[in-house]
Order: sequence, then structure tokens, then C-alpha cells
Amino acid sequence: MLRTHTCGELTKENVGQEVVLCGWVHRRRDHGKLIFIDIRDRYGFTQVMFSPKDSPEAHRVATDLRSEFAIRLKGIVNLRPKNNINPKIPTGEVELIAKELDILNPSLNPPFEIEDDLVLSEDIRLPFRYLDLRRPKMFAYLHKRHQMNLIIRNFMNSFGFLEVETPILTKSTPEGARDYLVPSRVNPGKFFALPQSPQLFKQLLMVGGFDRYYQIAKCFRDEDLRADRQPEFTQLDIEMSFIEEEDIFSLSEKLFVLLLKELKNVDIKAPFPRISYKEAIERFGSDKPDMRKNKEDKDEIAFVWVVDFPLFHYDDEEKRWNSEHHPFTAPHAQDLDLLVRDDLGPIRSRSYDLVLNGNEIASGSIRIHSQELQKKIFQILKISDDEIQSRFGFLLQAFKYGAPPHGGIAFGLDRIMSILFGTESIRDIIAFPKNQKAVCPLSDAPSDVSDKQLKELFIKMVIPKQGV
Repeated sequence: MLRTHTCGELTKENVGQEVVLCGWVHRRRDHGKLIFIDIRDRYGFTQVMFSPKDSPEAHRVATDLRSEFAIRLKGIVNLRPKNNINPKIPTGEVELIAKELDILNPSLNPPFEIEDDLVLSEDIRLPFRYLDLRRPKMFAYLHKRHQMNLIIRNFMNSFGFLEVETPILTKSTPEGARDYLVPSRVNPGKFFALPQSPQLFKQLLMVGGFDRYYQIAKCFRDEDLRADRQPEFTQLDIEMSFIEEEDIFSLSEKLFVLLLKELKNVDIKAPFPRISYKEAIERFGSDKPDMRKNKEDKDEIAFVWVVDFPLFHYDDEEKRWNSEHHPFTAPHAQDLDLLVRDDLGPIRSRSYDLVLNGNEIASGSIRIHSQELQKKIFQILKISDDEIQSRFGFLLQAFKYGAPPHGGIAFGLDRIMSILFGTESIRDIIAFPKNQKAVCPLSDAPSDVSDKQLKELFIKMVIPKQGV
């Protein structure tokens, strides 16, 4: 290692020790013969003093230091004068008397200061995201996200779940939004789709006997963006066999009680209240009711389960029925006779959403595990027999081999983090997000590709004229 300690580690217990620090120049203050800097890394700040008396060479080099220079320092830990102690930081009682200074890499003048209190637009921040991430607040968000993932994995392991990765290159299936398509070079004219969720594969894992599956999964949807949406997002995906709704509710509530305690030191009570879709619409005019008591209290946390969604909704424009959630959701057993009679409007689904402060943060359902019932749902949705076989034949085939009753839920981790920590958008808790135009301002993706690449994929570009 190039360093012996981090910039947030030294205390009065280290006084008299020779140490080596690496980091970035946060501030530089020239007091005539004495030069002071604050050196910063992700762990904190340490004050450093350069004196021509203690080290003429280090002092000479320090005159060239500017903000965000990457440097390496060797020096002796010294107690600060009492009138210079900074009680706001862990290292505030000490300073480093510099003996050696190496400039590892100089820096251009950054486009904004590395400070939390600045009000900066995303148009300025996102093209320089690597600088934005140096701000303590931004690091804290991603550190909390790391902690959340660690808590989730330990929690799921304690309940006997297996983490299983599912394919990123998969088959295009209806999930409620447009797919991102990927052309196949070795299969001309064929396309993969990036998964909107691991839906079919997690169901196949249940058929495969895995019983309890989870995954912190990347998902992709080509849809119009808002503050709480991204083209690629992360969800905690859970599926269980031989269960009912109560098993999903209980597990989810235990997880959130733990997450709120560990991440925010907040105690919440379980079980969470429940409300039917019908009651939510009648009382609140929304299927995402905010159950907080003026809602202006930023620290109030209010969860609610919304249950008994309709299985179908009628599309007046297309003159046909669509799935309210997705076509793999099971209907209520009490409503199966309505399905037989094609009285579709009143049929309730065995689906459920978890809502936090008026925001949907999770959605799931008990799944269809009968080949006959699944085929019937496809037919109601006006999917032809040929298309059923082409798009879902492998799933229907699997259901013929003793598919167990199963169900699951998926949590939007980006949205959950954003709500819990009060960020303006989910982009603040994603390391390298896209903007509202689905563009990465840092890398300028999506970008043009060469004619050679298109030719290899048997693709010809046809760009419509303006106004067409």
C-alpha cells in the first residue's frame, strides 16, 4: 500500500507517529511561511501543515498544490493548538506535519467545488460524475446502498434462499413496457431482449425445485423517464414455492423492519396495514395511497399493502383485454367461475403491491402453475396459438412436469433508497445514471456505430425524414 492510514483515521492516539496518507487536496490555505491543506479521501479529512523549517522541499512543492491534486504525504502526527481544534470531524484534534510530498497527479480546475452544500444542476454534475462522486454526500448514498445489499443478502441467506443469476440476453416477452432489443450476429434476423424482470426464469427455477430463490437483478425497460425511473434499474427479486400471500407479506415485513433499523435506526411495526384496490381507488383516488398522518413530515414512514387488483383491464383503444400486472398472475380461486363464463371485469388477481409514502416500491403475485389455466389467459389476451407456442412454449412445457404452486415479489431498490434518504431523484443513488433523455452525459451513450458493425448484424439504418 502507498499509505499507512486513511484521511479519516488519525486521532490523538497517533500523536508522534510517522504516517503516510494518500488522497486529494480539498482546500489549500497559504499563511505566509506556513501552508495548510486539507487532504481528503472517502474516509474523511486530515489537516496538513507545511513549514519551511520542518521540510523546505515539501514546502516548496506544496506551493504548487491546487484543489483535487492527487498526492502522497509522509509526516509526523501532531496535536493541534487548542484554539484550532475542529470538533466536527474525527481527525479534528490532530494535524500532520509534512516531511515529504509527492504529487501523484495534478488536476485541472474542476467545473464545480467538491462540496455538499452547492446547488448544482445535473447538466453540470453528470458529465463529470467521477468528480460528483467525490462529494461526501454522494459517497454516503452509495455506501448506504452497499450496506443495504449486504443486509439483504445476509437476511435472505438466513431464511434459506439461494441467490441465482438469470440470463441478461433473453427472449422478448410482454412485461408491460418496451423491450431493449439486441441483434444476434450468429443468428441473422433474430434478436435477444434485455430482461424487464427475471419473471419466466424465476418461475422455471421453481419448477426446477429450487424452492427459495432471490437475486439482486439488473432490469431494463425502454419507457419514458421520470425522476423515479431509469432505463436500467435494480430490483430485489424473490420467488418461493409451496406458499401463499401471507408468506410473502411476512417475509417482506421482516426485511423492512431490519432495513429501517440498520440503515436509519428507525423502528417500524409489522404487520403493515392492508387495503384492497377497490377501497384505495374509492378513498384515495389512487392505487398508491399515501398513508402518512400532512404528510409534510419527511421522517414519517408509512407502509401499506394494496391487494385484490383486477386481473384484467379493458383497452378501449385496442378493443381488447390486457393483464393488469402481467399474464402470469393467478386469479382468485373464488373468481374462477367468472373466468369460465368470460365475465372478466370483476375477476380479482392474487397480486399485491407494497406502497411506501405514496410510492409503489414492490409488486408481486401468486403465479399460475397450471398449463391449462396459463394457456386460457393467453387466449383471453388475444395471443394466437402460434405466438403462444413461439414465445411461451418452453414455459407451458415446463408446467407439464409437476410445477409447484409458487409466487414472489420484486422490490425496486433504487426507488426505495431514494425515498428513505430523501434524494430528488433515483439518479442520485445510482453510480452512473442516465438523464431524463435516457442518455449518459458522461460517456455519451447511446452513440453511433460504424457501417461495418451494422453490416455484421445484417442491419440497415432507415432514419425517417423530419416531420415524417
